[in-house]
Amino acid sequence: MPDSPPPSGGDSRGRDPAVVARLRAAGCVFAEEEADLLTVAATTPAELARWVDLRVAGRPLEQILGWAEFCGLRIEVDPGVFVPRRRSEFLVGQAVALSAAGHSRVPLVIADLCCGTGAIGVAVARAVRAAELYAADIDSAAVACARRNVATVGGRAFQGDLFAAFPSSLRGRIDVLTVNAPYVPTDEIRFMPPEARLHEPRIALDGGPDGVGLHRRVAAQAADWLSAAGRLLIETSDQQAPLTAAAVSDGGLTATVVTDDDLEATVVIGAPAG
Repeated sequence: MPDSPPPSGGDSRGRDPAVVARLRAAGCVFAEEEADLLTVAATTPAELARWVDLRVAGRPLEQILGWAEFCGLRIEVDPGVFVPRRRSEFLVGQAVALSAAGHSRVPLVIADLCCGTGAIGVAVARAVRAAELYAADIDSAAVACARRNVATVGGRAFQGDLFAAFPSSLRGRIDVLTVNAPYVPTDEIRFMPPEARLHEPRIALDGGPDGVGLHRRVAAQAADWLSAAGRLLIETSDQQAPLTAAAVSDGGLTATVVTDDDLEATVVIGAPAG
């Protein structure tokens, strides 16, 4: 099971050692913290027992609780929807920094493509002075979840294949385009933790033979959708970064690769050439 810390908010006063023992035996690195969260959230002993069974079977903790902590925000997470990763907070930070440095227009137009829960777009929108947020995903369950999350900042979520989901009026207006498309090569998905492989949609994990199939499709169209000072930000991996950067360059944008060793996060930023 992943070794990233669980969302905060538990209370150890009611901790059941038996729950901790079951979670630890199942491989939960933060068994005590997870036990606290489940115990506080459960309304009955029967519900707690059912949730512990789900967690032991590999269901992501966030899908059981119904929320994830991301950039200090509580983001709703439905069963079967991709859980926002802590490494994606680096993408948010880069987007916010670029927003502060490169734009004076208010509101800022933010688009969150392959949005999942919509966590990235919501976090960016909350961090800037004023934002007009649009989110899109091809998965209907993700869009249903994202609609509730983006509504908290007045945003809208659409279902469709990449840019085809967005209203045509957005073309040429996007100031910040964040993309957390899948970037795991198809043949490597079998090595992912079971809670990802079995409980998150494959469409949110599979990046194609070399992991950057969707990055190429996004980068090929992004320049048409960005404003004159707009920026494209694509989360990728250290291994895929050269391929992602090449895709961004091929799309007519100037590509820059930025990394964060602590979060093991890599982002490729595309800026209009010239």
